[in-house]
Amino acid sequence: MDSELTVRQRIVEALKGHSLTAREISQAIGVKEKEVIEHLPHISLSLGKSESAFELVTEPSECLECGFVFSKRERLKTPSKCPVCRSEEITEMRFGVKER
Repeated sequence: MDSELTVRQRIVEALKGHSLTAREISQAIGVKEKEVIEHLPHISLSLGKSESAFELVTEPSECLECGFVFSKRERLKTPSKCPVCRSEEITEMRFGVKER
């Protein structure tokens, strides 16, 4: 990756054409996972503007015990427990950037 890009630009570049978890993004660009999670809402807002040719897409987390899908969740962090069965076996949210 180009070192002249900002962290947010590097995240967007890593996500173009890929579906990655926050952990995978952090490993790809060399920043902490927590920092990636802090940048994602800002990236979503900036890509959501009408002049942008791209948009941030998310694949929601799912409970591996009962199959509950966190489809209405707005926070971009993987939940810790399932609200239905209380299991902590949750898949990580995945993120991607696609063209409109």
